[in-house]
Amino acid sequence: MNPSVFTPGLIIAGITPPLRLTDFKLIAFDMDSTLIDIECVDEIAAAVGRKPQVAAITEAAMRGEISDYKESLRQRVALLKGVTVADMERIYQNHLQLNPGAAELVSACQQAGLKVLLVSGGFTFFTDRIRDRLSIDYSRANVLELENGVLTGRMVDQPWGDICDGAEKRTMLLQTCAALGISPSQAIAMGDGANDLPMMAEAGLSVAYHAKPAVRELANVSIESGGLDRLLTLFQS
Repeated sequence: MNPSVFTPGLIIAGITPPLRLTDFKLIAFDMDSTLIDIECVDEIAAAVGRKPQVAAITEAAMRGEISDYKESLRQRVALLKGVTVADMERIYQNHLQLNPGAAELVSACQQAGLKVLLVSGGFTFFTDRIRDRLSIDYSRANVLELENGVLTGRMVDQPWGDICDGAEKRTMLLQTCAALGISPSQAIAMGDGANDLPMMAEAGLSVAYHAKPAVRELANVSIESGGLDRLLTLFQS
């Protein structure tokens, strides 16, 4: 696909605006650095003085430089041992913000009849709160193991599997489409890192948000400046 500049900071490839939002029935969001402005795992690590080590692994994983995402996440979570629930609550209250335009985009999609999916390689402690805050329909993320209100450095296996990686994001997107009785071509998928590429490849419209180079290159839309709601400029009113 040959990319072109639709407006400054908004690059498109393989699509011809204006599109119709009502042609889509589902929008799927990554959470960290897409729907919200932080990488939660990095901020949790800061509570025990290990942010530099964890952030370096996160950056490499998001750039696609680590082939085994699950192992990279296990390594990072191991470094979170000793963080308390109170620490994570402070992160949510004091450090986590929705990215600009996030609430506006979610609301516009809901008003157009789309269902909303939040699928994250992060943690349910945060995804559940964002889900409830934005009235999101479906979510999938990882569960941090706790003992007496303190992280053990491990995750809890769930009925669907052990870790929500790129393959699991793709599976969740396809399962949600099947449950809704729609084609993946009727889905929009938004992300910023390499682990978002599998679900973005299945969606009818793939959107990179301030993303890593490999993600920007493969997306139909790359939002390179401004907020998430810039996506709405591609759709006819």
